[in-house]
Amino acid sequence: MTSASHSGPAPGPATGFRPHRVVVLALDGLLPFELGIPHRIFGRPKDALGRHLYEVVTCSVRPPGPVDTDADFAIHIAHGPEALADADTVIIPASYELGPVHAEGVLTEELAAALARLRPGTRLASICTGVYVLAAAGLLDGRPATTHWADAARLQRLFPKVRVDPDVLFIDDGDVLTSAGVAAGIDLCLHMVRRDHGAAVANDVARRTVVPPHRDGGQAQYIERPVPDPQQASTTTARAWALGRLHEPIQLRDMAAQESMSVRTFTRRFREETGVSPGQWLTQQRVERARHLLETTDRSVDQVARDAGFGTAQSMRQHLQAALGVTPTAYRRTFRTEKDRKAPGRTGNDGKGPSRGRQNVSTPRATRPASASAAAFSKSSTG
Repeated sequence: MTSASHSGPAPGPATGFRPHRVVVLALDGLLPFELGIPHRIFGRPKDALGRHLYEVVTCSVRPPGPVDTDADFAIHIAHGPEALADADTVIIPASYELGPVHAEGVLTEELAAALARLRPGTRLASICTGVYVLAAAGLLDGRPATTHWADAARLQRLFPKVRVDPDVLFIDDGDVLTSAGVAAGIDLCLHMVRRDHGAAVANDVARRTVVPPHRDGGQAQYIERPVPDPQQASTTTARAWALGRLHEPIQLRDMAAQESMSVRTFTRRFREETGVSPGQWLTQQRVERARHLLETTDRSVDQVARDAGFGTAQSMRQHLQAALGVTPTAYRRTFRTEKDRKAPGRTGNDGKGPSRGRQNVSTPRATRPASASAAAFSKSSTG
């Protein structure tokens, strides 16, 4: 399957615009929280004309009716498996009652029949144990995938052809995406919005949802001490200090000094709290700053590189190529803000919204942050 043709809103026959159709497959034993993630994230984005960029529909493998959850209530699902036939993206949240899918790695007859309705080119995504459905359907053979860290070993044993990575929040392998459990589903859905419409749209959704706008897919799932011991110092002050001067050279020792720690202690504590090294985190923040500036300003690539802290356009180009698979110029051309692209009086794309061929900027290389090198804390403005 390929996803490029369906990764953004597809034009309708009459108006030249229709929202990208996201279908959420609700299975018995589902977790209500994870079922609600796609609706919350994809239900928010709108274009400059106030039109929803996504249509979110929930369906079951059976005719409309109740679907059991892992809680003390069931959920009435209004659509049957026929909804999958018109999906641009299908998301499978976690379920604790997958039966033979989880026990033996084979699909049930009704689940196989439901998945047979998918069109070629449909983008597929799973949250947590929803990955078992994709694996049982043979869609992950030879491909990287992830799930909740506590279930990763079993997934690998049951599906040896799948390249299971237990350490990351999510993996984007183009037309198939998988995430770890619970909150990682939010990260995955925000990543898909970012992939479809750029950082500005995704950041607005995150702000309205009151969650961090971006956690890199390669960030560790399981942080030994996610909530710092109140008796120990945090690295929050250093991170805030660094964010306020991304355009300047930043030394690791200077970050450590903000917390009155040695470099060694600071580095250990930083990784415990964030799941990544200071160098990886700093690079992530600069990539995000560059994306924002490329989308929302007309500054030259050289100026964006300086303002984001990369120092030179070549350095920024290398980092964006590693993280996103595109050059700064290509990213800007693809992801100008919706306001800029569709404002009244502008004729880009005939005012009909982003073209379907312009949406896929994500690549498998974006699933794990590059190793932090000594250059991350050099004396030059590359930081």
